Amino acid sequence: MSRRVAITGVGAVCALGVGADAIFDRLVAGESGVRTITAFDVSEYPTRFAAVLDGWDPSPWIDAKEARRLSRFQQFAIAAADEALAQSGLVIDERNAERVGVIVGSGIGGLQALEDQHSVLRERGPSRVSPFLVPMMIVDLAAGHISIRYGAKGINYAPVSACATGNHAIGEAAEAIRRGAADAVICGGFDCGVTPLGLAGFCAARALSTRNDDPAGASRPFDAGRDGFVMGEGGAILVLEEWESAVARGADILAELAGYGATADAYHMTAPAPDGSGARRAMSDALAQARLASADVSYINAHGTSTPLGDIAETQAIKAVFGDDVPPVSSTKSMTGHLLGGAGALEAVVCVQAIRRGVVPPTINYEEPDPECDLDYVPNVAREARVEAALSNSFGFGGHNACLLFKRP
Repeated sequence: MSRRVAITGVGAVCALGVGADAIFDRLVAGESGVRTITAFDVSEYPTRFAAVLDGWDPSPWIDAKEARRLSRFQQFAIAAADEALAQSGLVIDERNAERVGVIVGSGIGGLQALEDQHSVLRERGPSRVSPFLVPMMIVDLAAGHISIRYGAKGINYAPVSACATGNHAIGEAAEAIRRGAADAVICGGFDCGVTPLGLAGFCAARALSTRNDDPAGASRPFDAGRDGFVMGEGGAILVLEEWESAVARGADILAELAGYGATADAYHMTAPAPDGSGARRAMSDALAQARLASADVSYINAHGTSTPLGDIAETQAIKAVFGDDVPPVSSTKSMTGHLLGGAGALEAVVCVQAIRRGVVPPTINYEEPDPECDLDYVPNVAREARVEAALSNSFGFGGHNACLLFKRP
């Protein structure tokens, strides 16, 4: 019999701030973190805004010397891990270190470090490239730094599956606990892709909204006027533990991670399967593993990127799974932007918070219904509700689908 998985700590960083509670408060208030980009010149870009954390200061978590050797996504990961582990109360020492893992992914990794050091290479030559370029750039070093910081010696790796990365990291962490490969796993995902090259790439793909006159209103999932997604940055960490050991040490169990489904569309490198079949199977698999019926789910945190095709495909997939039992659905990307590899992790924390706090965050900027998106998207205003179970969807370029199902403990 597989082992149950408890969530005992969460931590988060995004454009709305640092800290899971503070971020959730702002989501419930319907606040947007989207603003005009000021970190670099965007005057020639068709999209000139994103959801970025202005004024980020890593000094509360990382000393100045270490911070210079870490890229932004790694700094975010350490800050969120500190918060999550402090809440969980999990102590890692010689007694359990080999049974505590770290699975933290990223879609893009240290893109800014790569861009900066490429400029150094071109302008000053190879001898001046930083020896820290590779560890700052590669995806696995968020997991590596967390492991080193806390002495976690168990399973350790970094999934990369574009916008499904965070959910894959959390789901695979739960699977490691279920099969007995670990007793606890620190897991999540992060991305900081709002860089000159990152923004240019997504602009070239025509994937982004171009509402430069209204950045805060640009991310509008499921609204008829949506014209593309909004880039964001950040991510989140969850501490997962084997249920009985968490109970035995007196941990405050925030929620149970009861179900995980992962599938592929096998359709297109960027577009979702139009019928949402891959997403449908991932949701169905998560329900089956959790041994829940669709009517048992109280809330769905949608992938909901605000793209014309994606929102329709997800709506069709939800209807195929839930039929007449579709619960409230909202997309918090309307406020946080799309965190790419960090999106699923942040939205997993949102689901845990919705269960604990008894409130469902809204989809803001919902003004004109789309006939092809005809669900209850919790438009513009948060809603009090007792959430017994919450489903979180993440779907990535390449046809990757990953869904997580959380239950009230």
